[in-house]
Amino acid sequence: MDAQTLSFLLLCSAALLFVLAMLGLPWWVARQRARVRQQAFPAQWRKILQRRVPLVRRLPADLQLQLKKHIQVFIAEKAFIGCAGLRITDEMRVVIAAQACLLLLNRPTDFYPGLRQILVYPAAFVVDRTHTDGAGVLQEQRQALAGESWSQGQVILSWQDSLEGAAVADDGRNVVIHEFAHQLDQENGPANGAPPPAPGVPDHNPQRWSQVFHAAFAQLQRQARTGHAGLLDPYGAQDPAEFFAVASEVFFEQPEALRLEHPDLYRELAGFYRVDPASW
Repeated sequence: MDAQTLSFLLLCSAALLFVLAMLGLPWWVARQRARVRQQAFPAQWRKILQRRVPLVRRLPADLQLQLKKHIQVFIAEKAFIGCAGLRITDEMRVVIAAQACLLLLNRPTDFYPGLRQILVYPAAFVVDRTHTDGAGVLQEQRQALAGESWSQGQVILSWQDSLEGAAVADDGRNVVIHEFAHQLDQENGPANGAPPPAPGVPDHNPQRWSQVFHAAFAQLQRQARTGHAGLLDPYGAQDPAEFFAVASEVFFEQPEALRLEHPDLYRELAGFYRVDPASW
């Protein structure tokens, strides 16, 4: 066998192994997740949920169990990295994972497949931003943020704000829910307020979603211009992506108020998230 033929066969073998690995990867991931779910939920984690995440107590028993299994998989798969000297603890992992996994209940999910790392700062973190003003001049701005979601595979969170968002479960303000709603929105490209539905969801209507969300978004923009304080945070008036994230916060934390004030919006979110928080 000459060297050229040997090289060709080796190349073919490598390509075949790569294809087999790709075909086997979903099976391997599913097997690993099944193993994690079979493990008992740690007693210490249960105490953390009871003490730090009161929203979990409102969930029906079956959703509480589902959430705990999701938390186990999430923590097993995602890397938590402390920033600015912060040391990551189990309390941080469980509190953040619990809030992030609320968005995955009852939905066929791949656990935020584009997300690799959660970067956690002790408190609000400072970032520098450039923007163009009305005269076309670039301006430098320094902002203190509680969270950010990056499409490159990271979510950045303030631990202080994540903890406070979990502790007050009925004010419609939750930075973890907000940033992980962005992660869902970014699963099919840049966040634009039109996240892809979960696989197998039969009644998702993109046209209806667009009509309902644009109407509610336009209403919030009008309120923001006039200084009218409504249920939804005027921060959501910036663009459709922020509107979806803000609406998701209120959906989980003030569901009855959202259902009464924006019934069409509530129905769309209930269909997307596959849960009905107003009934909890």
